[in-house]
Amino acid sequence: MPYVMVQIPKTPAAASLTPRPVPTSTDVARLAGVSRATVSYVLNNTGAVRISEATRRRVHEAARELGYVPHAAARSLRAGHSRMVLMPAPAFPVGPLYNQFLTELQWALGRLDYTVVQHGTAAGPHDDDAARAWAELRPVAVLVPGSGLGPRGVELLKRSGARAVVTLAPEAVEGAHALLMDHEAVGHCAGRHLHDRGHRRIGVVVPAEAGLEVFSAPRLRGVRRAVADTDATVTELPLAYDERDAARLAARWASLGLDAVFAYNDEYAMLLMRALQDAGLDIPGDAAVIGADDLMLGRLLRPRLSTVHLELPSGRDLAALVDRAVHDPGAPPELHTVLGARVVHRESS
Repeated sequence: MPYVMVQIPKTPAAASLTPRPVPTSTDVARLAGVSRATVSYVLNNTGAVRISEATRRRVHEAARELGYVPHAAARSLRAGHSRMVLMPAPAFPVGPLYNQFLTELQWALGRLDYTVVQHGTAAGPHDDDAARAWAELRPVAVLVPGSGLGPRGVELLKRSGARAVVTLAPEAVEGAHALLMDHEAVGHCAGRHLHDRGHRRIGVVVPAEAGLEVFSAPRLRGVRRAVADTDATVTELPLAYDERDAARLAARWASLGLDAVFAYNDEYAMLLMRALQDAGLDIPGDAAVIGADDLMLGRLLRPRLSTVHLELPSGRDLAALVDRAVHDPGAPPELHTVLGARVVHRESS
């Protein structure tokens, strides 16, 4: 029996499955009425060539109309490096203050024509495997929050093409630029404030959550240093970020004999303050409370929460540091001490 070939006309649905041609820079140039070189200069934000604002606008409008997106890998090959700035995910819980800083940093790097990519691999102490995973993406710069990178990891990243490695941690790492986060100063401010207010039996909340010890340990040291050589005592108070755990701590508050607490940050302070009030304790009469971060919610509590206001590094300043390092990878590492701290006194202390 002979076979008969029947051609079925494409339905609109079937036609929609046909791959559409990927727009090219040639298509953009043709639509905008300019050369391909002009398209490249405009879309790569090249400042060495003077191009009128009208022409730039025409190229951008043509690219948007066609849905053209420059090929990042091809652009990296031409430039000799990518424009990707990699930020590994922090190995610790982050709060509103860090998120605000990250948003400003991404905006500032975008203005300098970099793309920020957050990578899911967090690093443990001196974790070369994590650095190897980051290097596979060939970023031009890596910004590492916390203490998860050692000298070998820095060298590995640089051999893989990273022109800038910047750490945001309490201590510098050989070969990397560093923003030194002085968390001991935060605890010192809080401890000095409570002592100056007449409190002599001071508790310090140490979060039970993993990853926060890199911040909580120096804050505890700061409180101890603030009241050293005085008649004040400091008691460490482990606390999980959990209502039941806060209630258990509040229930034994009287037996602890404390008259004040530095609660690590505003979030733990609000958690503990609510539990203390639910247990019938007066704030600040029975327990003065101070947090850190100066979050808006702390101002809405009653009594309003005293806090340590933190001056995080400016996203613009950090973006400028990254850009300097990318353009001059052989320059000596820059070390900047950041995280200024000052007390904001309110009713809770």
